[in-house]
Order: sequence, then structure tokens, then C-alpha cells
Amino acid sequence: MTAALIGFALVLVLVLVRLPIVFAMGLVGTLGFAYERGGSIFSERGLKAAMSMVGRQITDTAQDYGLSVVPLFILMGLFVNKGGMARELYAVSNAFLGHLRGGIAMATVAACGGFSAICGSSLATAATMSKVAMPQMRRYGYSDELSTASIAAGGTLGILIPPSVILVIYGLLTETSIGKLFMAGIIPGLLGILFYLFAVRWTVWRDPEAGPAGERSGWGERFKALGSVWAVLLLFFLVIGGLYGAFDFHPLNLTFSPTEAAGMGAAGAFLIALFRGGLTVRSTFDVLKETSFTAAALFSVLIGAQVFSNFINLAGLPEALIAMVTAYEVAPFMVILMILGIYIILGCVFESLSMLLLTVPIFFPLVTSLGYDPIWFGIVVVVVTEISLITPPVGLNVFILKGVVGDVSTGTIFRGVTPFWVADIFRLALIVLVPIVVLYLPQQMGALGH
Repeated sequence: MTAALIGFALVLVLVLVRLPIVFAMGLVGTLGFAYERGGSIFSERGLKAAMSMVGRQITDTAQDYGLSVVPLFILMGLFVNKGGMARELYAVSNAFLGHLRGGIAMATVAACGGFSAICGSSLATAATMSKVAMPQMRRYGYSDELSTASIAAGGTLGILIPPSVILVIYGLLTETSIGKLFMAGIIPGLLGILFYLFAVRWTVWRDPEAGPAGERSGWGERFKALGSVWAVLLLFFLVIGGLYGAFDFHPLNLTFSPTEAAGMGAAGAFLIALFRGGLTVRSTFDVLKETSFTAAALFSVLIGAQVFSNFINLAGLPEALIAMVTAYEVAPFMVILMILGIYIILGCVFESLSMLLLTVPIFFPLVTSLGYDPIWFGIVVVVVTEISLITPPVGLNVFILKGVVGDVSTGTIFRGVTPFWVADIFRLALIVLVPIVVLYLPQQMGALGH
């Protein structure tokens, strides 16, 4: 256990001195594995065992068919962006909410939730919606704090509302049903939208000038806007409906696996973007290139995390934690609170995927040994990860937004997201205290035989 804790501390130190997380986890995991196998990080026996483990891990990851779902969902999100669906979602949200005080910010949050349902990436959601919503909010004199915060916070929904790349990776890491994880993310995702709307209302209640009311749309305009989101609804139904057996009737009898659903989603998004004239030969090549780079980066981090996880497991850290909790008779709920505290602290220095990959191999065996549902824990982890996306000083969504907008300081954005961060804490508390919020839909899936 001592070696594992030293290794964990070394990863933190290396990350703080700006070594990329993949190299930090890979290096510490390799040397730690060598130490555990040979008694010294320089022993020939230990190094041979470590090199063999690393090579096997790389090969297994490259040959894992289940991981093909990751680049396919990334590809779908990029084609969705080219298809201009973000603007349609924003238009329909604005038509119904824009006339309220703070309504354009509320429409932005709602549009982020809708875009998340066909994208699966928080960073892509934040970057895309900033280009769509920011000009409109500036036109009506919204404060930079509220404008940027509603985009940054709304963008975090991308990793929770299905399809979600993070949930896919959690499912693969823990051998948990991806379909049930997707279903479990729906209600917490909708609660996230609702709580963020309350955060907007709180902001404009305290400062009415932060979010002036926009123009009221007539019902004709609203119905026209609703009609324009057919592509979004079609794509969502194709992916999620196929995953849950919506096409499972004679003579089709089709139910998609997660990989098949991702493939159908990518193909559907490509055809929609092509039909709308959003693709050229050059832009298609750019999309494929960006998908390759993003997937390669994700797989590299995944391999580094698995190497580190092998060292942690060999050193016996998960078993030691379980034994410690048992010996001291710590109440299971207190263990969960301590884990959440660790996640919130780590969220200040780690980006979301790295934090998940670094901690899940350690905490997952402990949590399941205490009798908690792995699906529930997966959603709790993702919600905490969402919080890290807007937590200073890292807050990746904040820095993505800063890069797109340019003329707003990160301090301004962080001040603006404070009410949204508080809303996230309340949502996290609800999910932890009332697990049925997460588990109701997956249980219904089980009752229906899916």
C-alpha cells in the first residue's frame, strides 16, 4: 500500500510540473510495476515484467473491439457540428425562452442540453455553442459573466446526457452495461438543465441588468423553429432508439450494440451534414483527421491509466482500502463523502478524463464492496467530473471558452460560473442522497428485458 500511495503522489507531482498525464501515469505505472515484480525499479527481472505488461496493454487496447465506439461517437459529434444543428437547437430554445429576463442565457443552457444528446463531448458542446449564443447575448447587452458562464456550464452536460464518451469509457473500464449507463444519465442530465436554469434566474434576480429580456416570439415562429430540429430528433432516435430496441419488431428485429449505435449515428450525422451542404471534400478530410487525433489522444491516456492501474492493483491498494474500511468500521456513506471530497479536490488540478481514469480503478472495487450500485457510482463520478470542468484553476470548459471568445478574462468566466457550480453541488447531493433518481430508468430497462 505504501508503494501505491507513493506512486499516486508522484503522479500528482509530475502533473503539477506540467508533464502530460499520459506520461506521468505510464512512467510511474511502469516503474512501480517493475518494483513490485523485482524488488527494485532497476532489477532486470522487474523491468522485463514491466515492459511485457506495457506491450501487452498496448496490444490489448489496440485490438479491443469495444473501444471502437469512442472514435465513432467523436466522429458523430464532429459531423453534427458541420450539419449546423447547434443553431437550430438554439433557435428553438430562444423562441420559447428568449423573452424572459435572462431568457437568452436559459435558452443557451437548454440548447447545450439538446446538443449534448447528439454530441457526447463537453468541450465540443461549449466550443460550438459559444459561437452560436455569444453574439446573441452580446446583442441584448448580457453581462460577460452570465453569457460565458451559461455556455461553460451548459457545455458540461455533454459528458452526461447520452451518448457520452466518458460513460462509454467508464463502462469499458468497469465492465458495466453502457446501455444502462446511458439510460441512467438521462434524469440527472435533465436535472442539470433545470438546476442551471435556476442558476440563471438567481443571477438575474441579484442583478437584473445582467440578463435583459429579449423579444417575444409568436407561436407561428415557435412552431417553425420546432419544425427545424427534425434532424436532431431523427439522429437521437436513431442512436438511442436503436440501442434500446425501438426497431426490434417484425420484420426488422434490430437492436443495436453500443458500437453499432455509434456507427449508425456517425453515418446518419454524415448524411445529414452532406444533405445540408455542410461538407466538402476538404472539410470531410479535416473531420476525419480531427477524429483520428482526438481518438489517438484518448487511447494514449487510456493506455497510461491502465498501466498505472496494473501497478496499483499489483501493489494491493484497492484491497488495502477495503480492509481499512472494514477494520475501522467506517460507515459506507462516510466513505462515499470522503471519495467525493477527493474528487472535488482533484478537480482543481486534473482535467476530467484523466481524473476518471486515475481514480476509478482505485475507488470502484471499494465502492462495490460496500454494496453500492456500479451504475449509480458511474453517474456520480461523471457528475463530479462535470463540476471539475468549471472548477478553478483548471476548468477546461472555461479555457475552451476563453480561447473561442478571446476578449473575456478567465477570472470573469470563473466568477460567472459560481452560481452554476453551486447548482451542481445541490444536484450532486440529490443524486447521492436519492439514488433512485439515477437508477429508476435502468431498473425499468431491466423490467422490460433490455
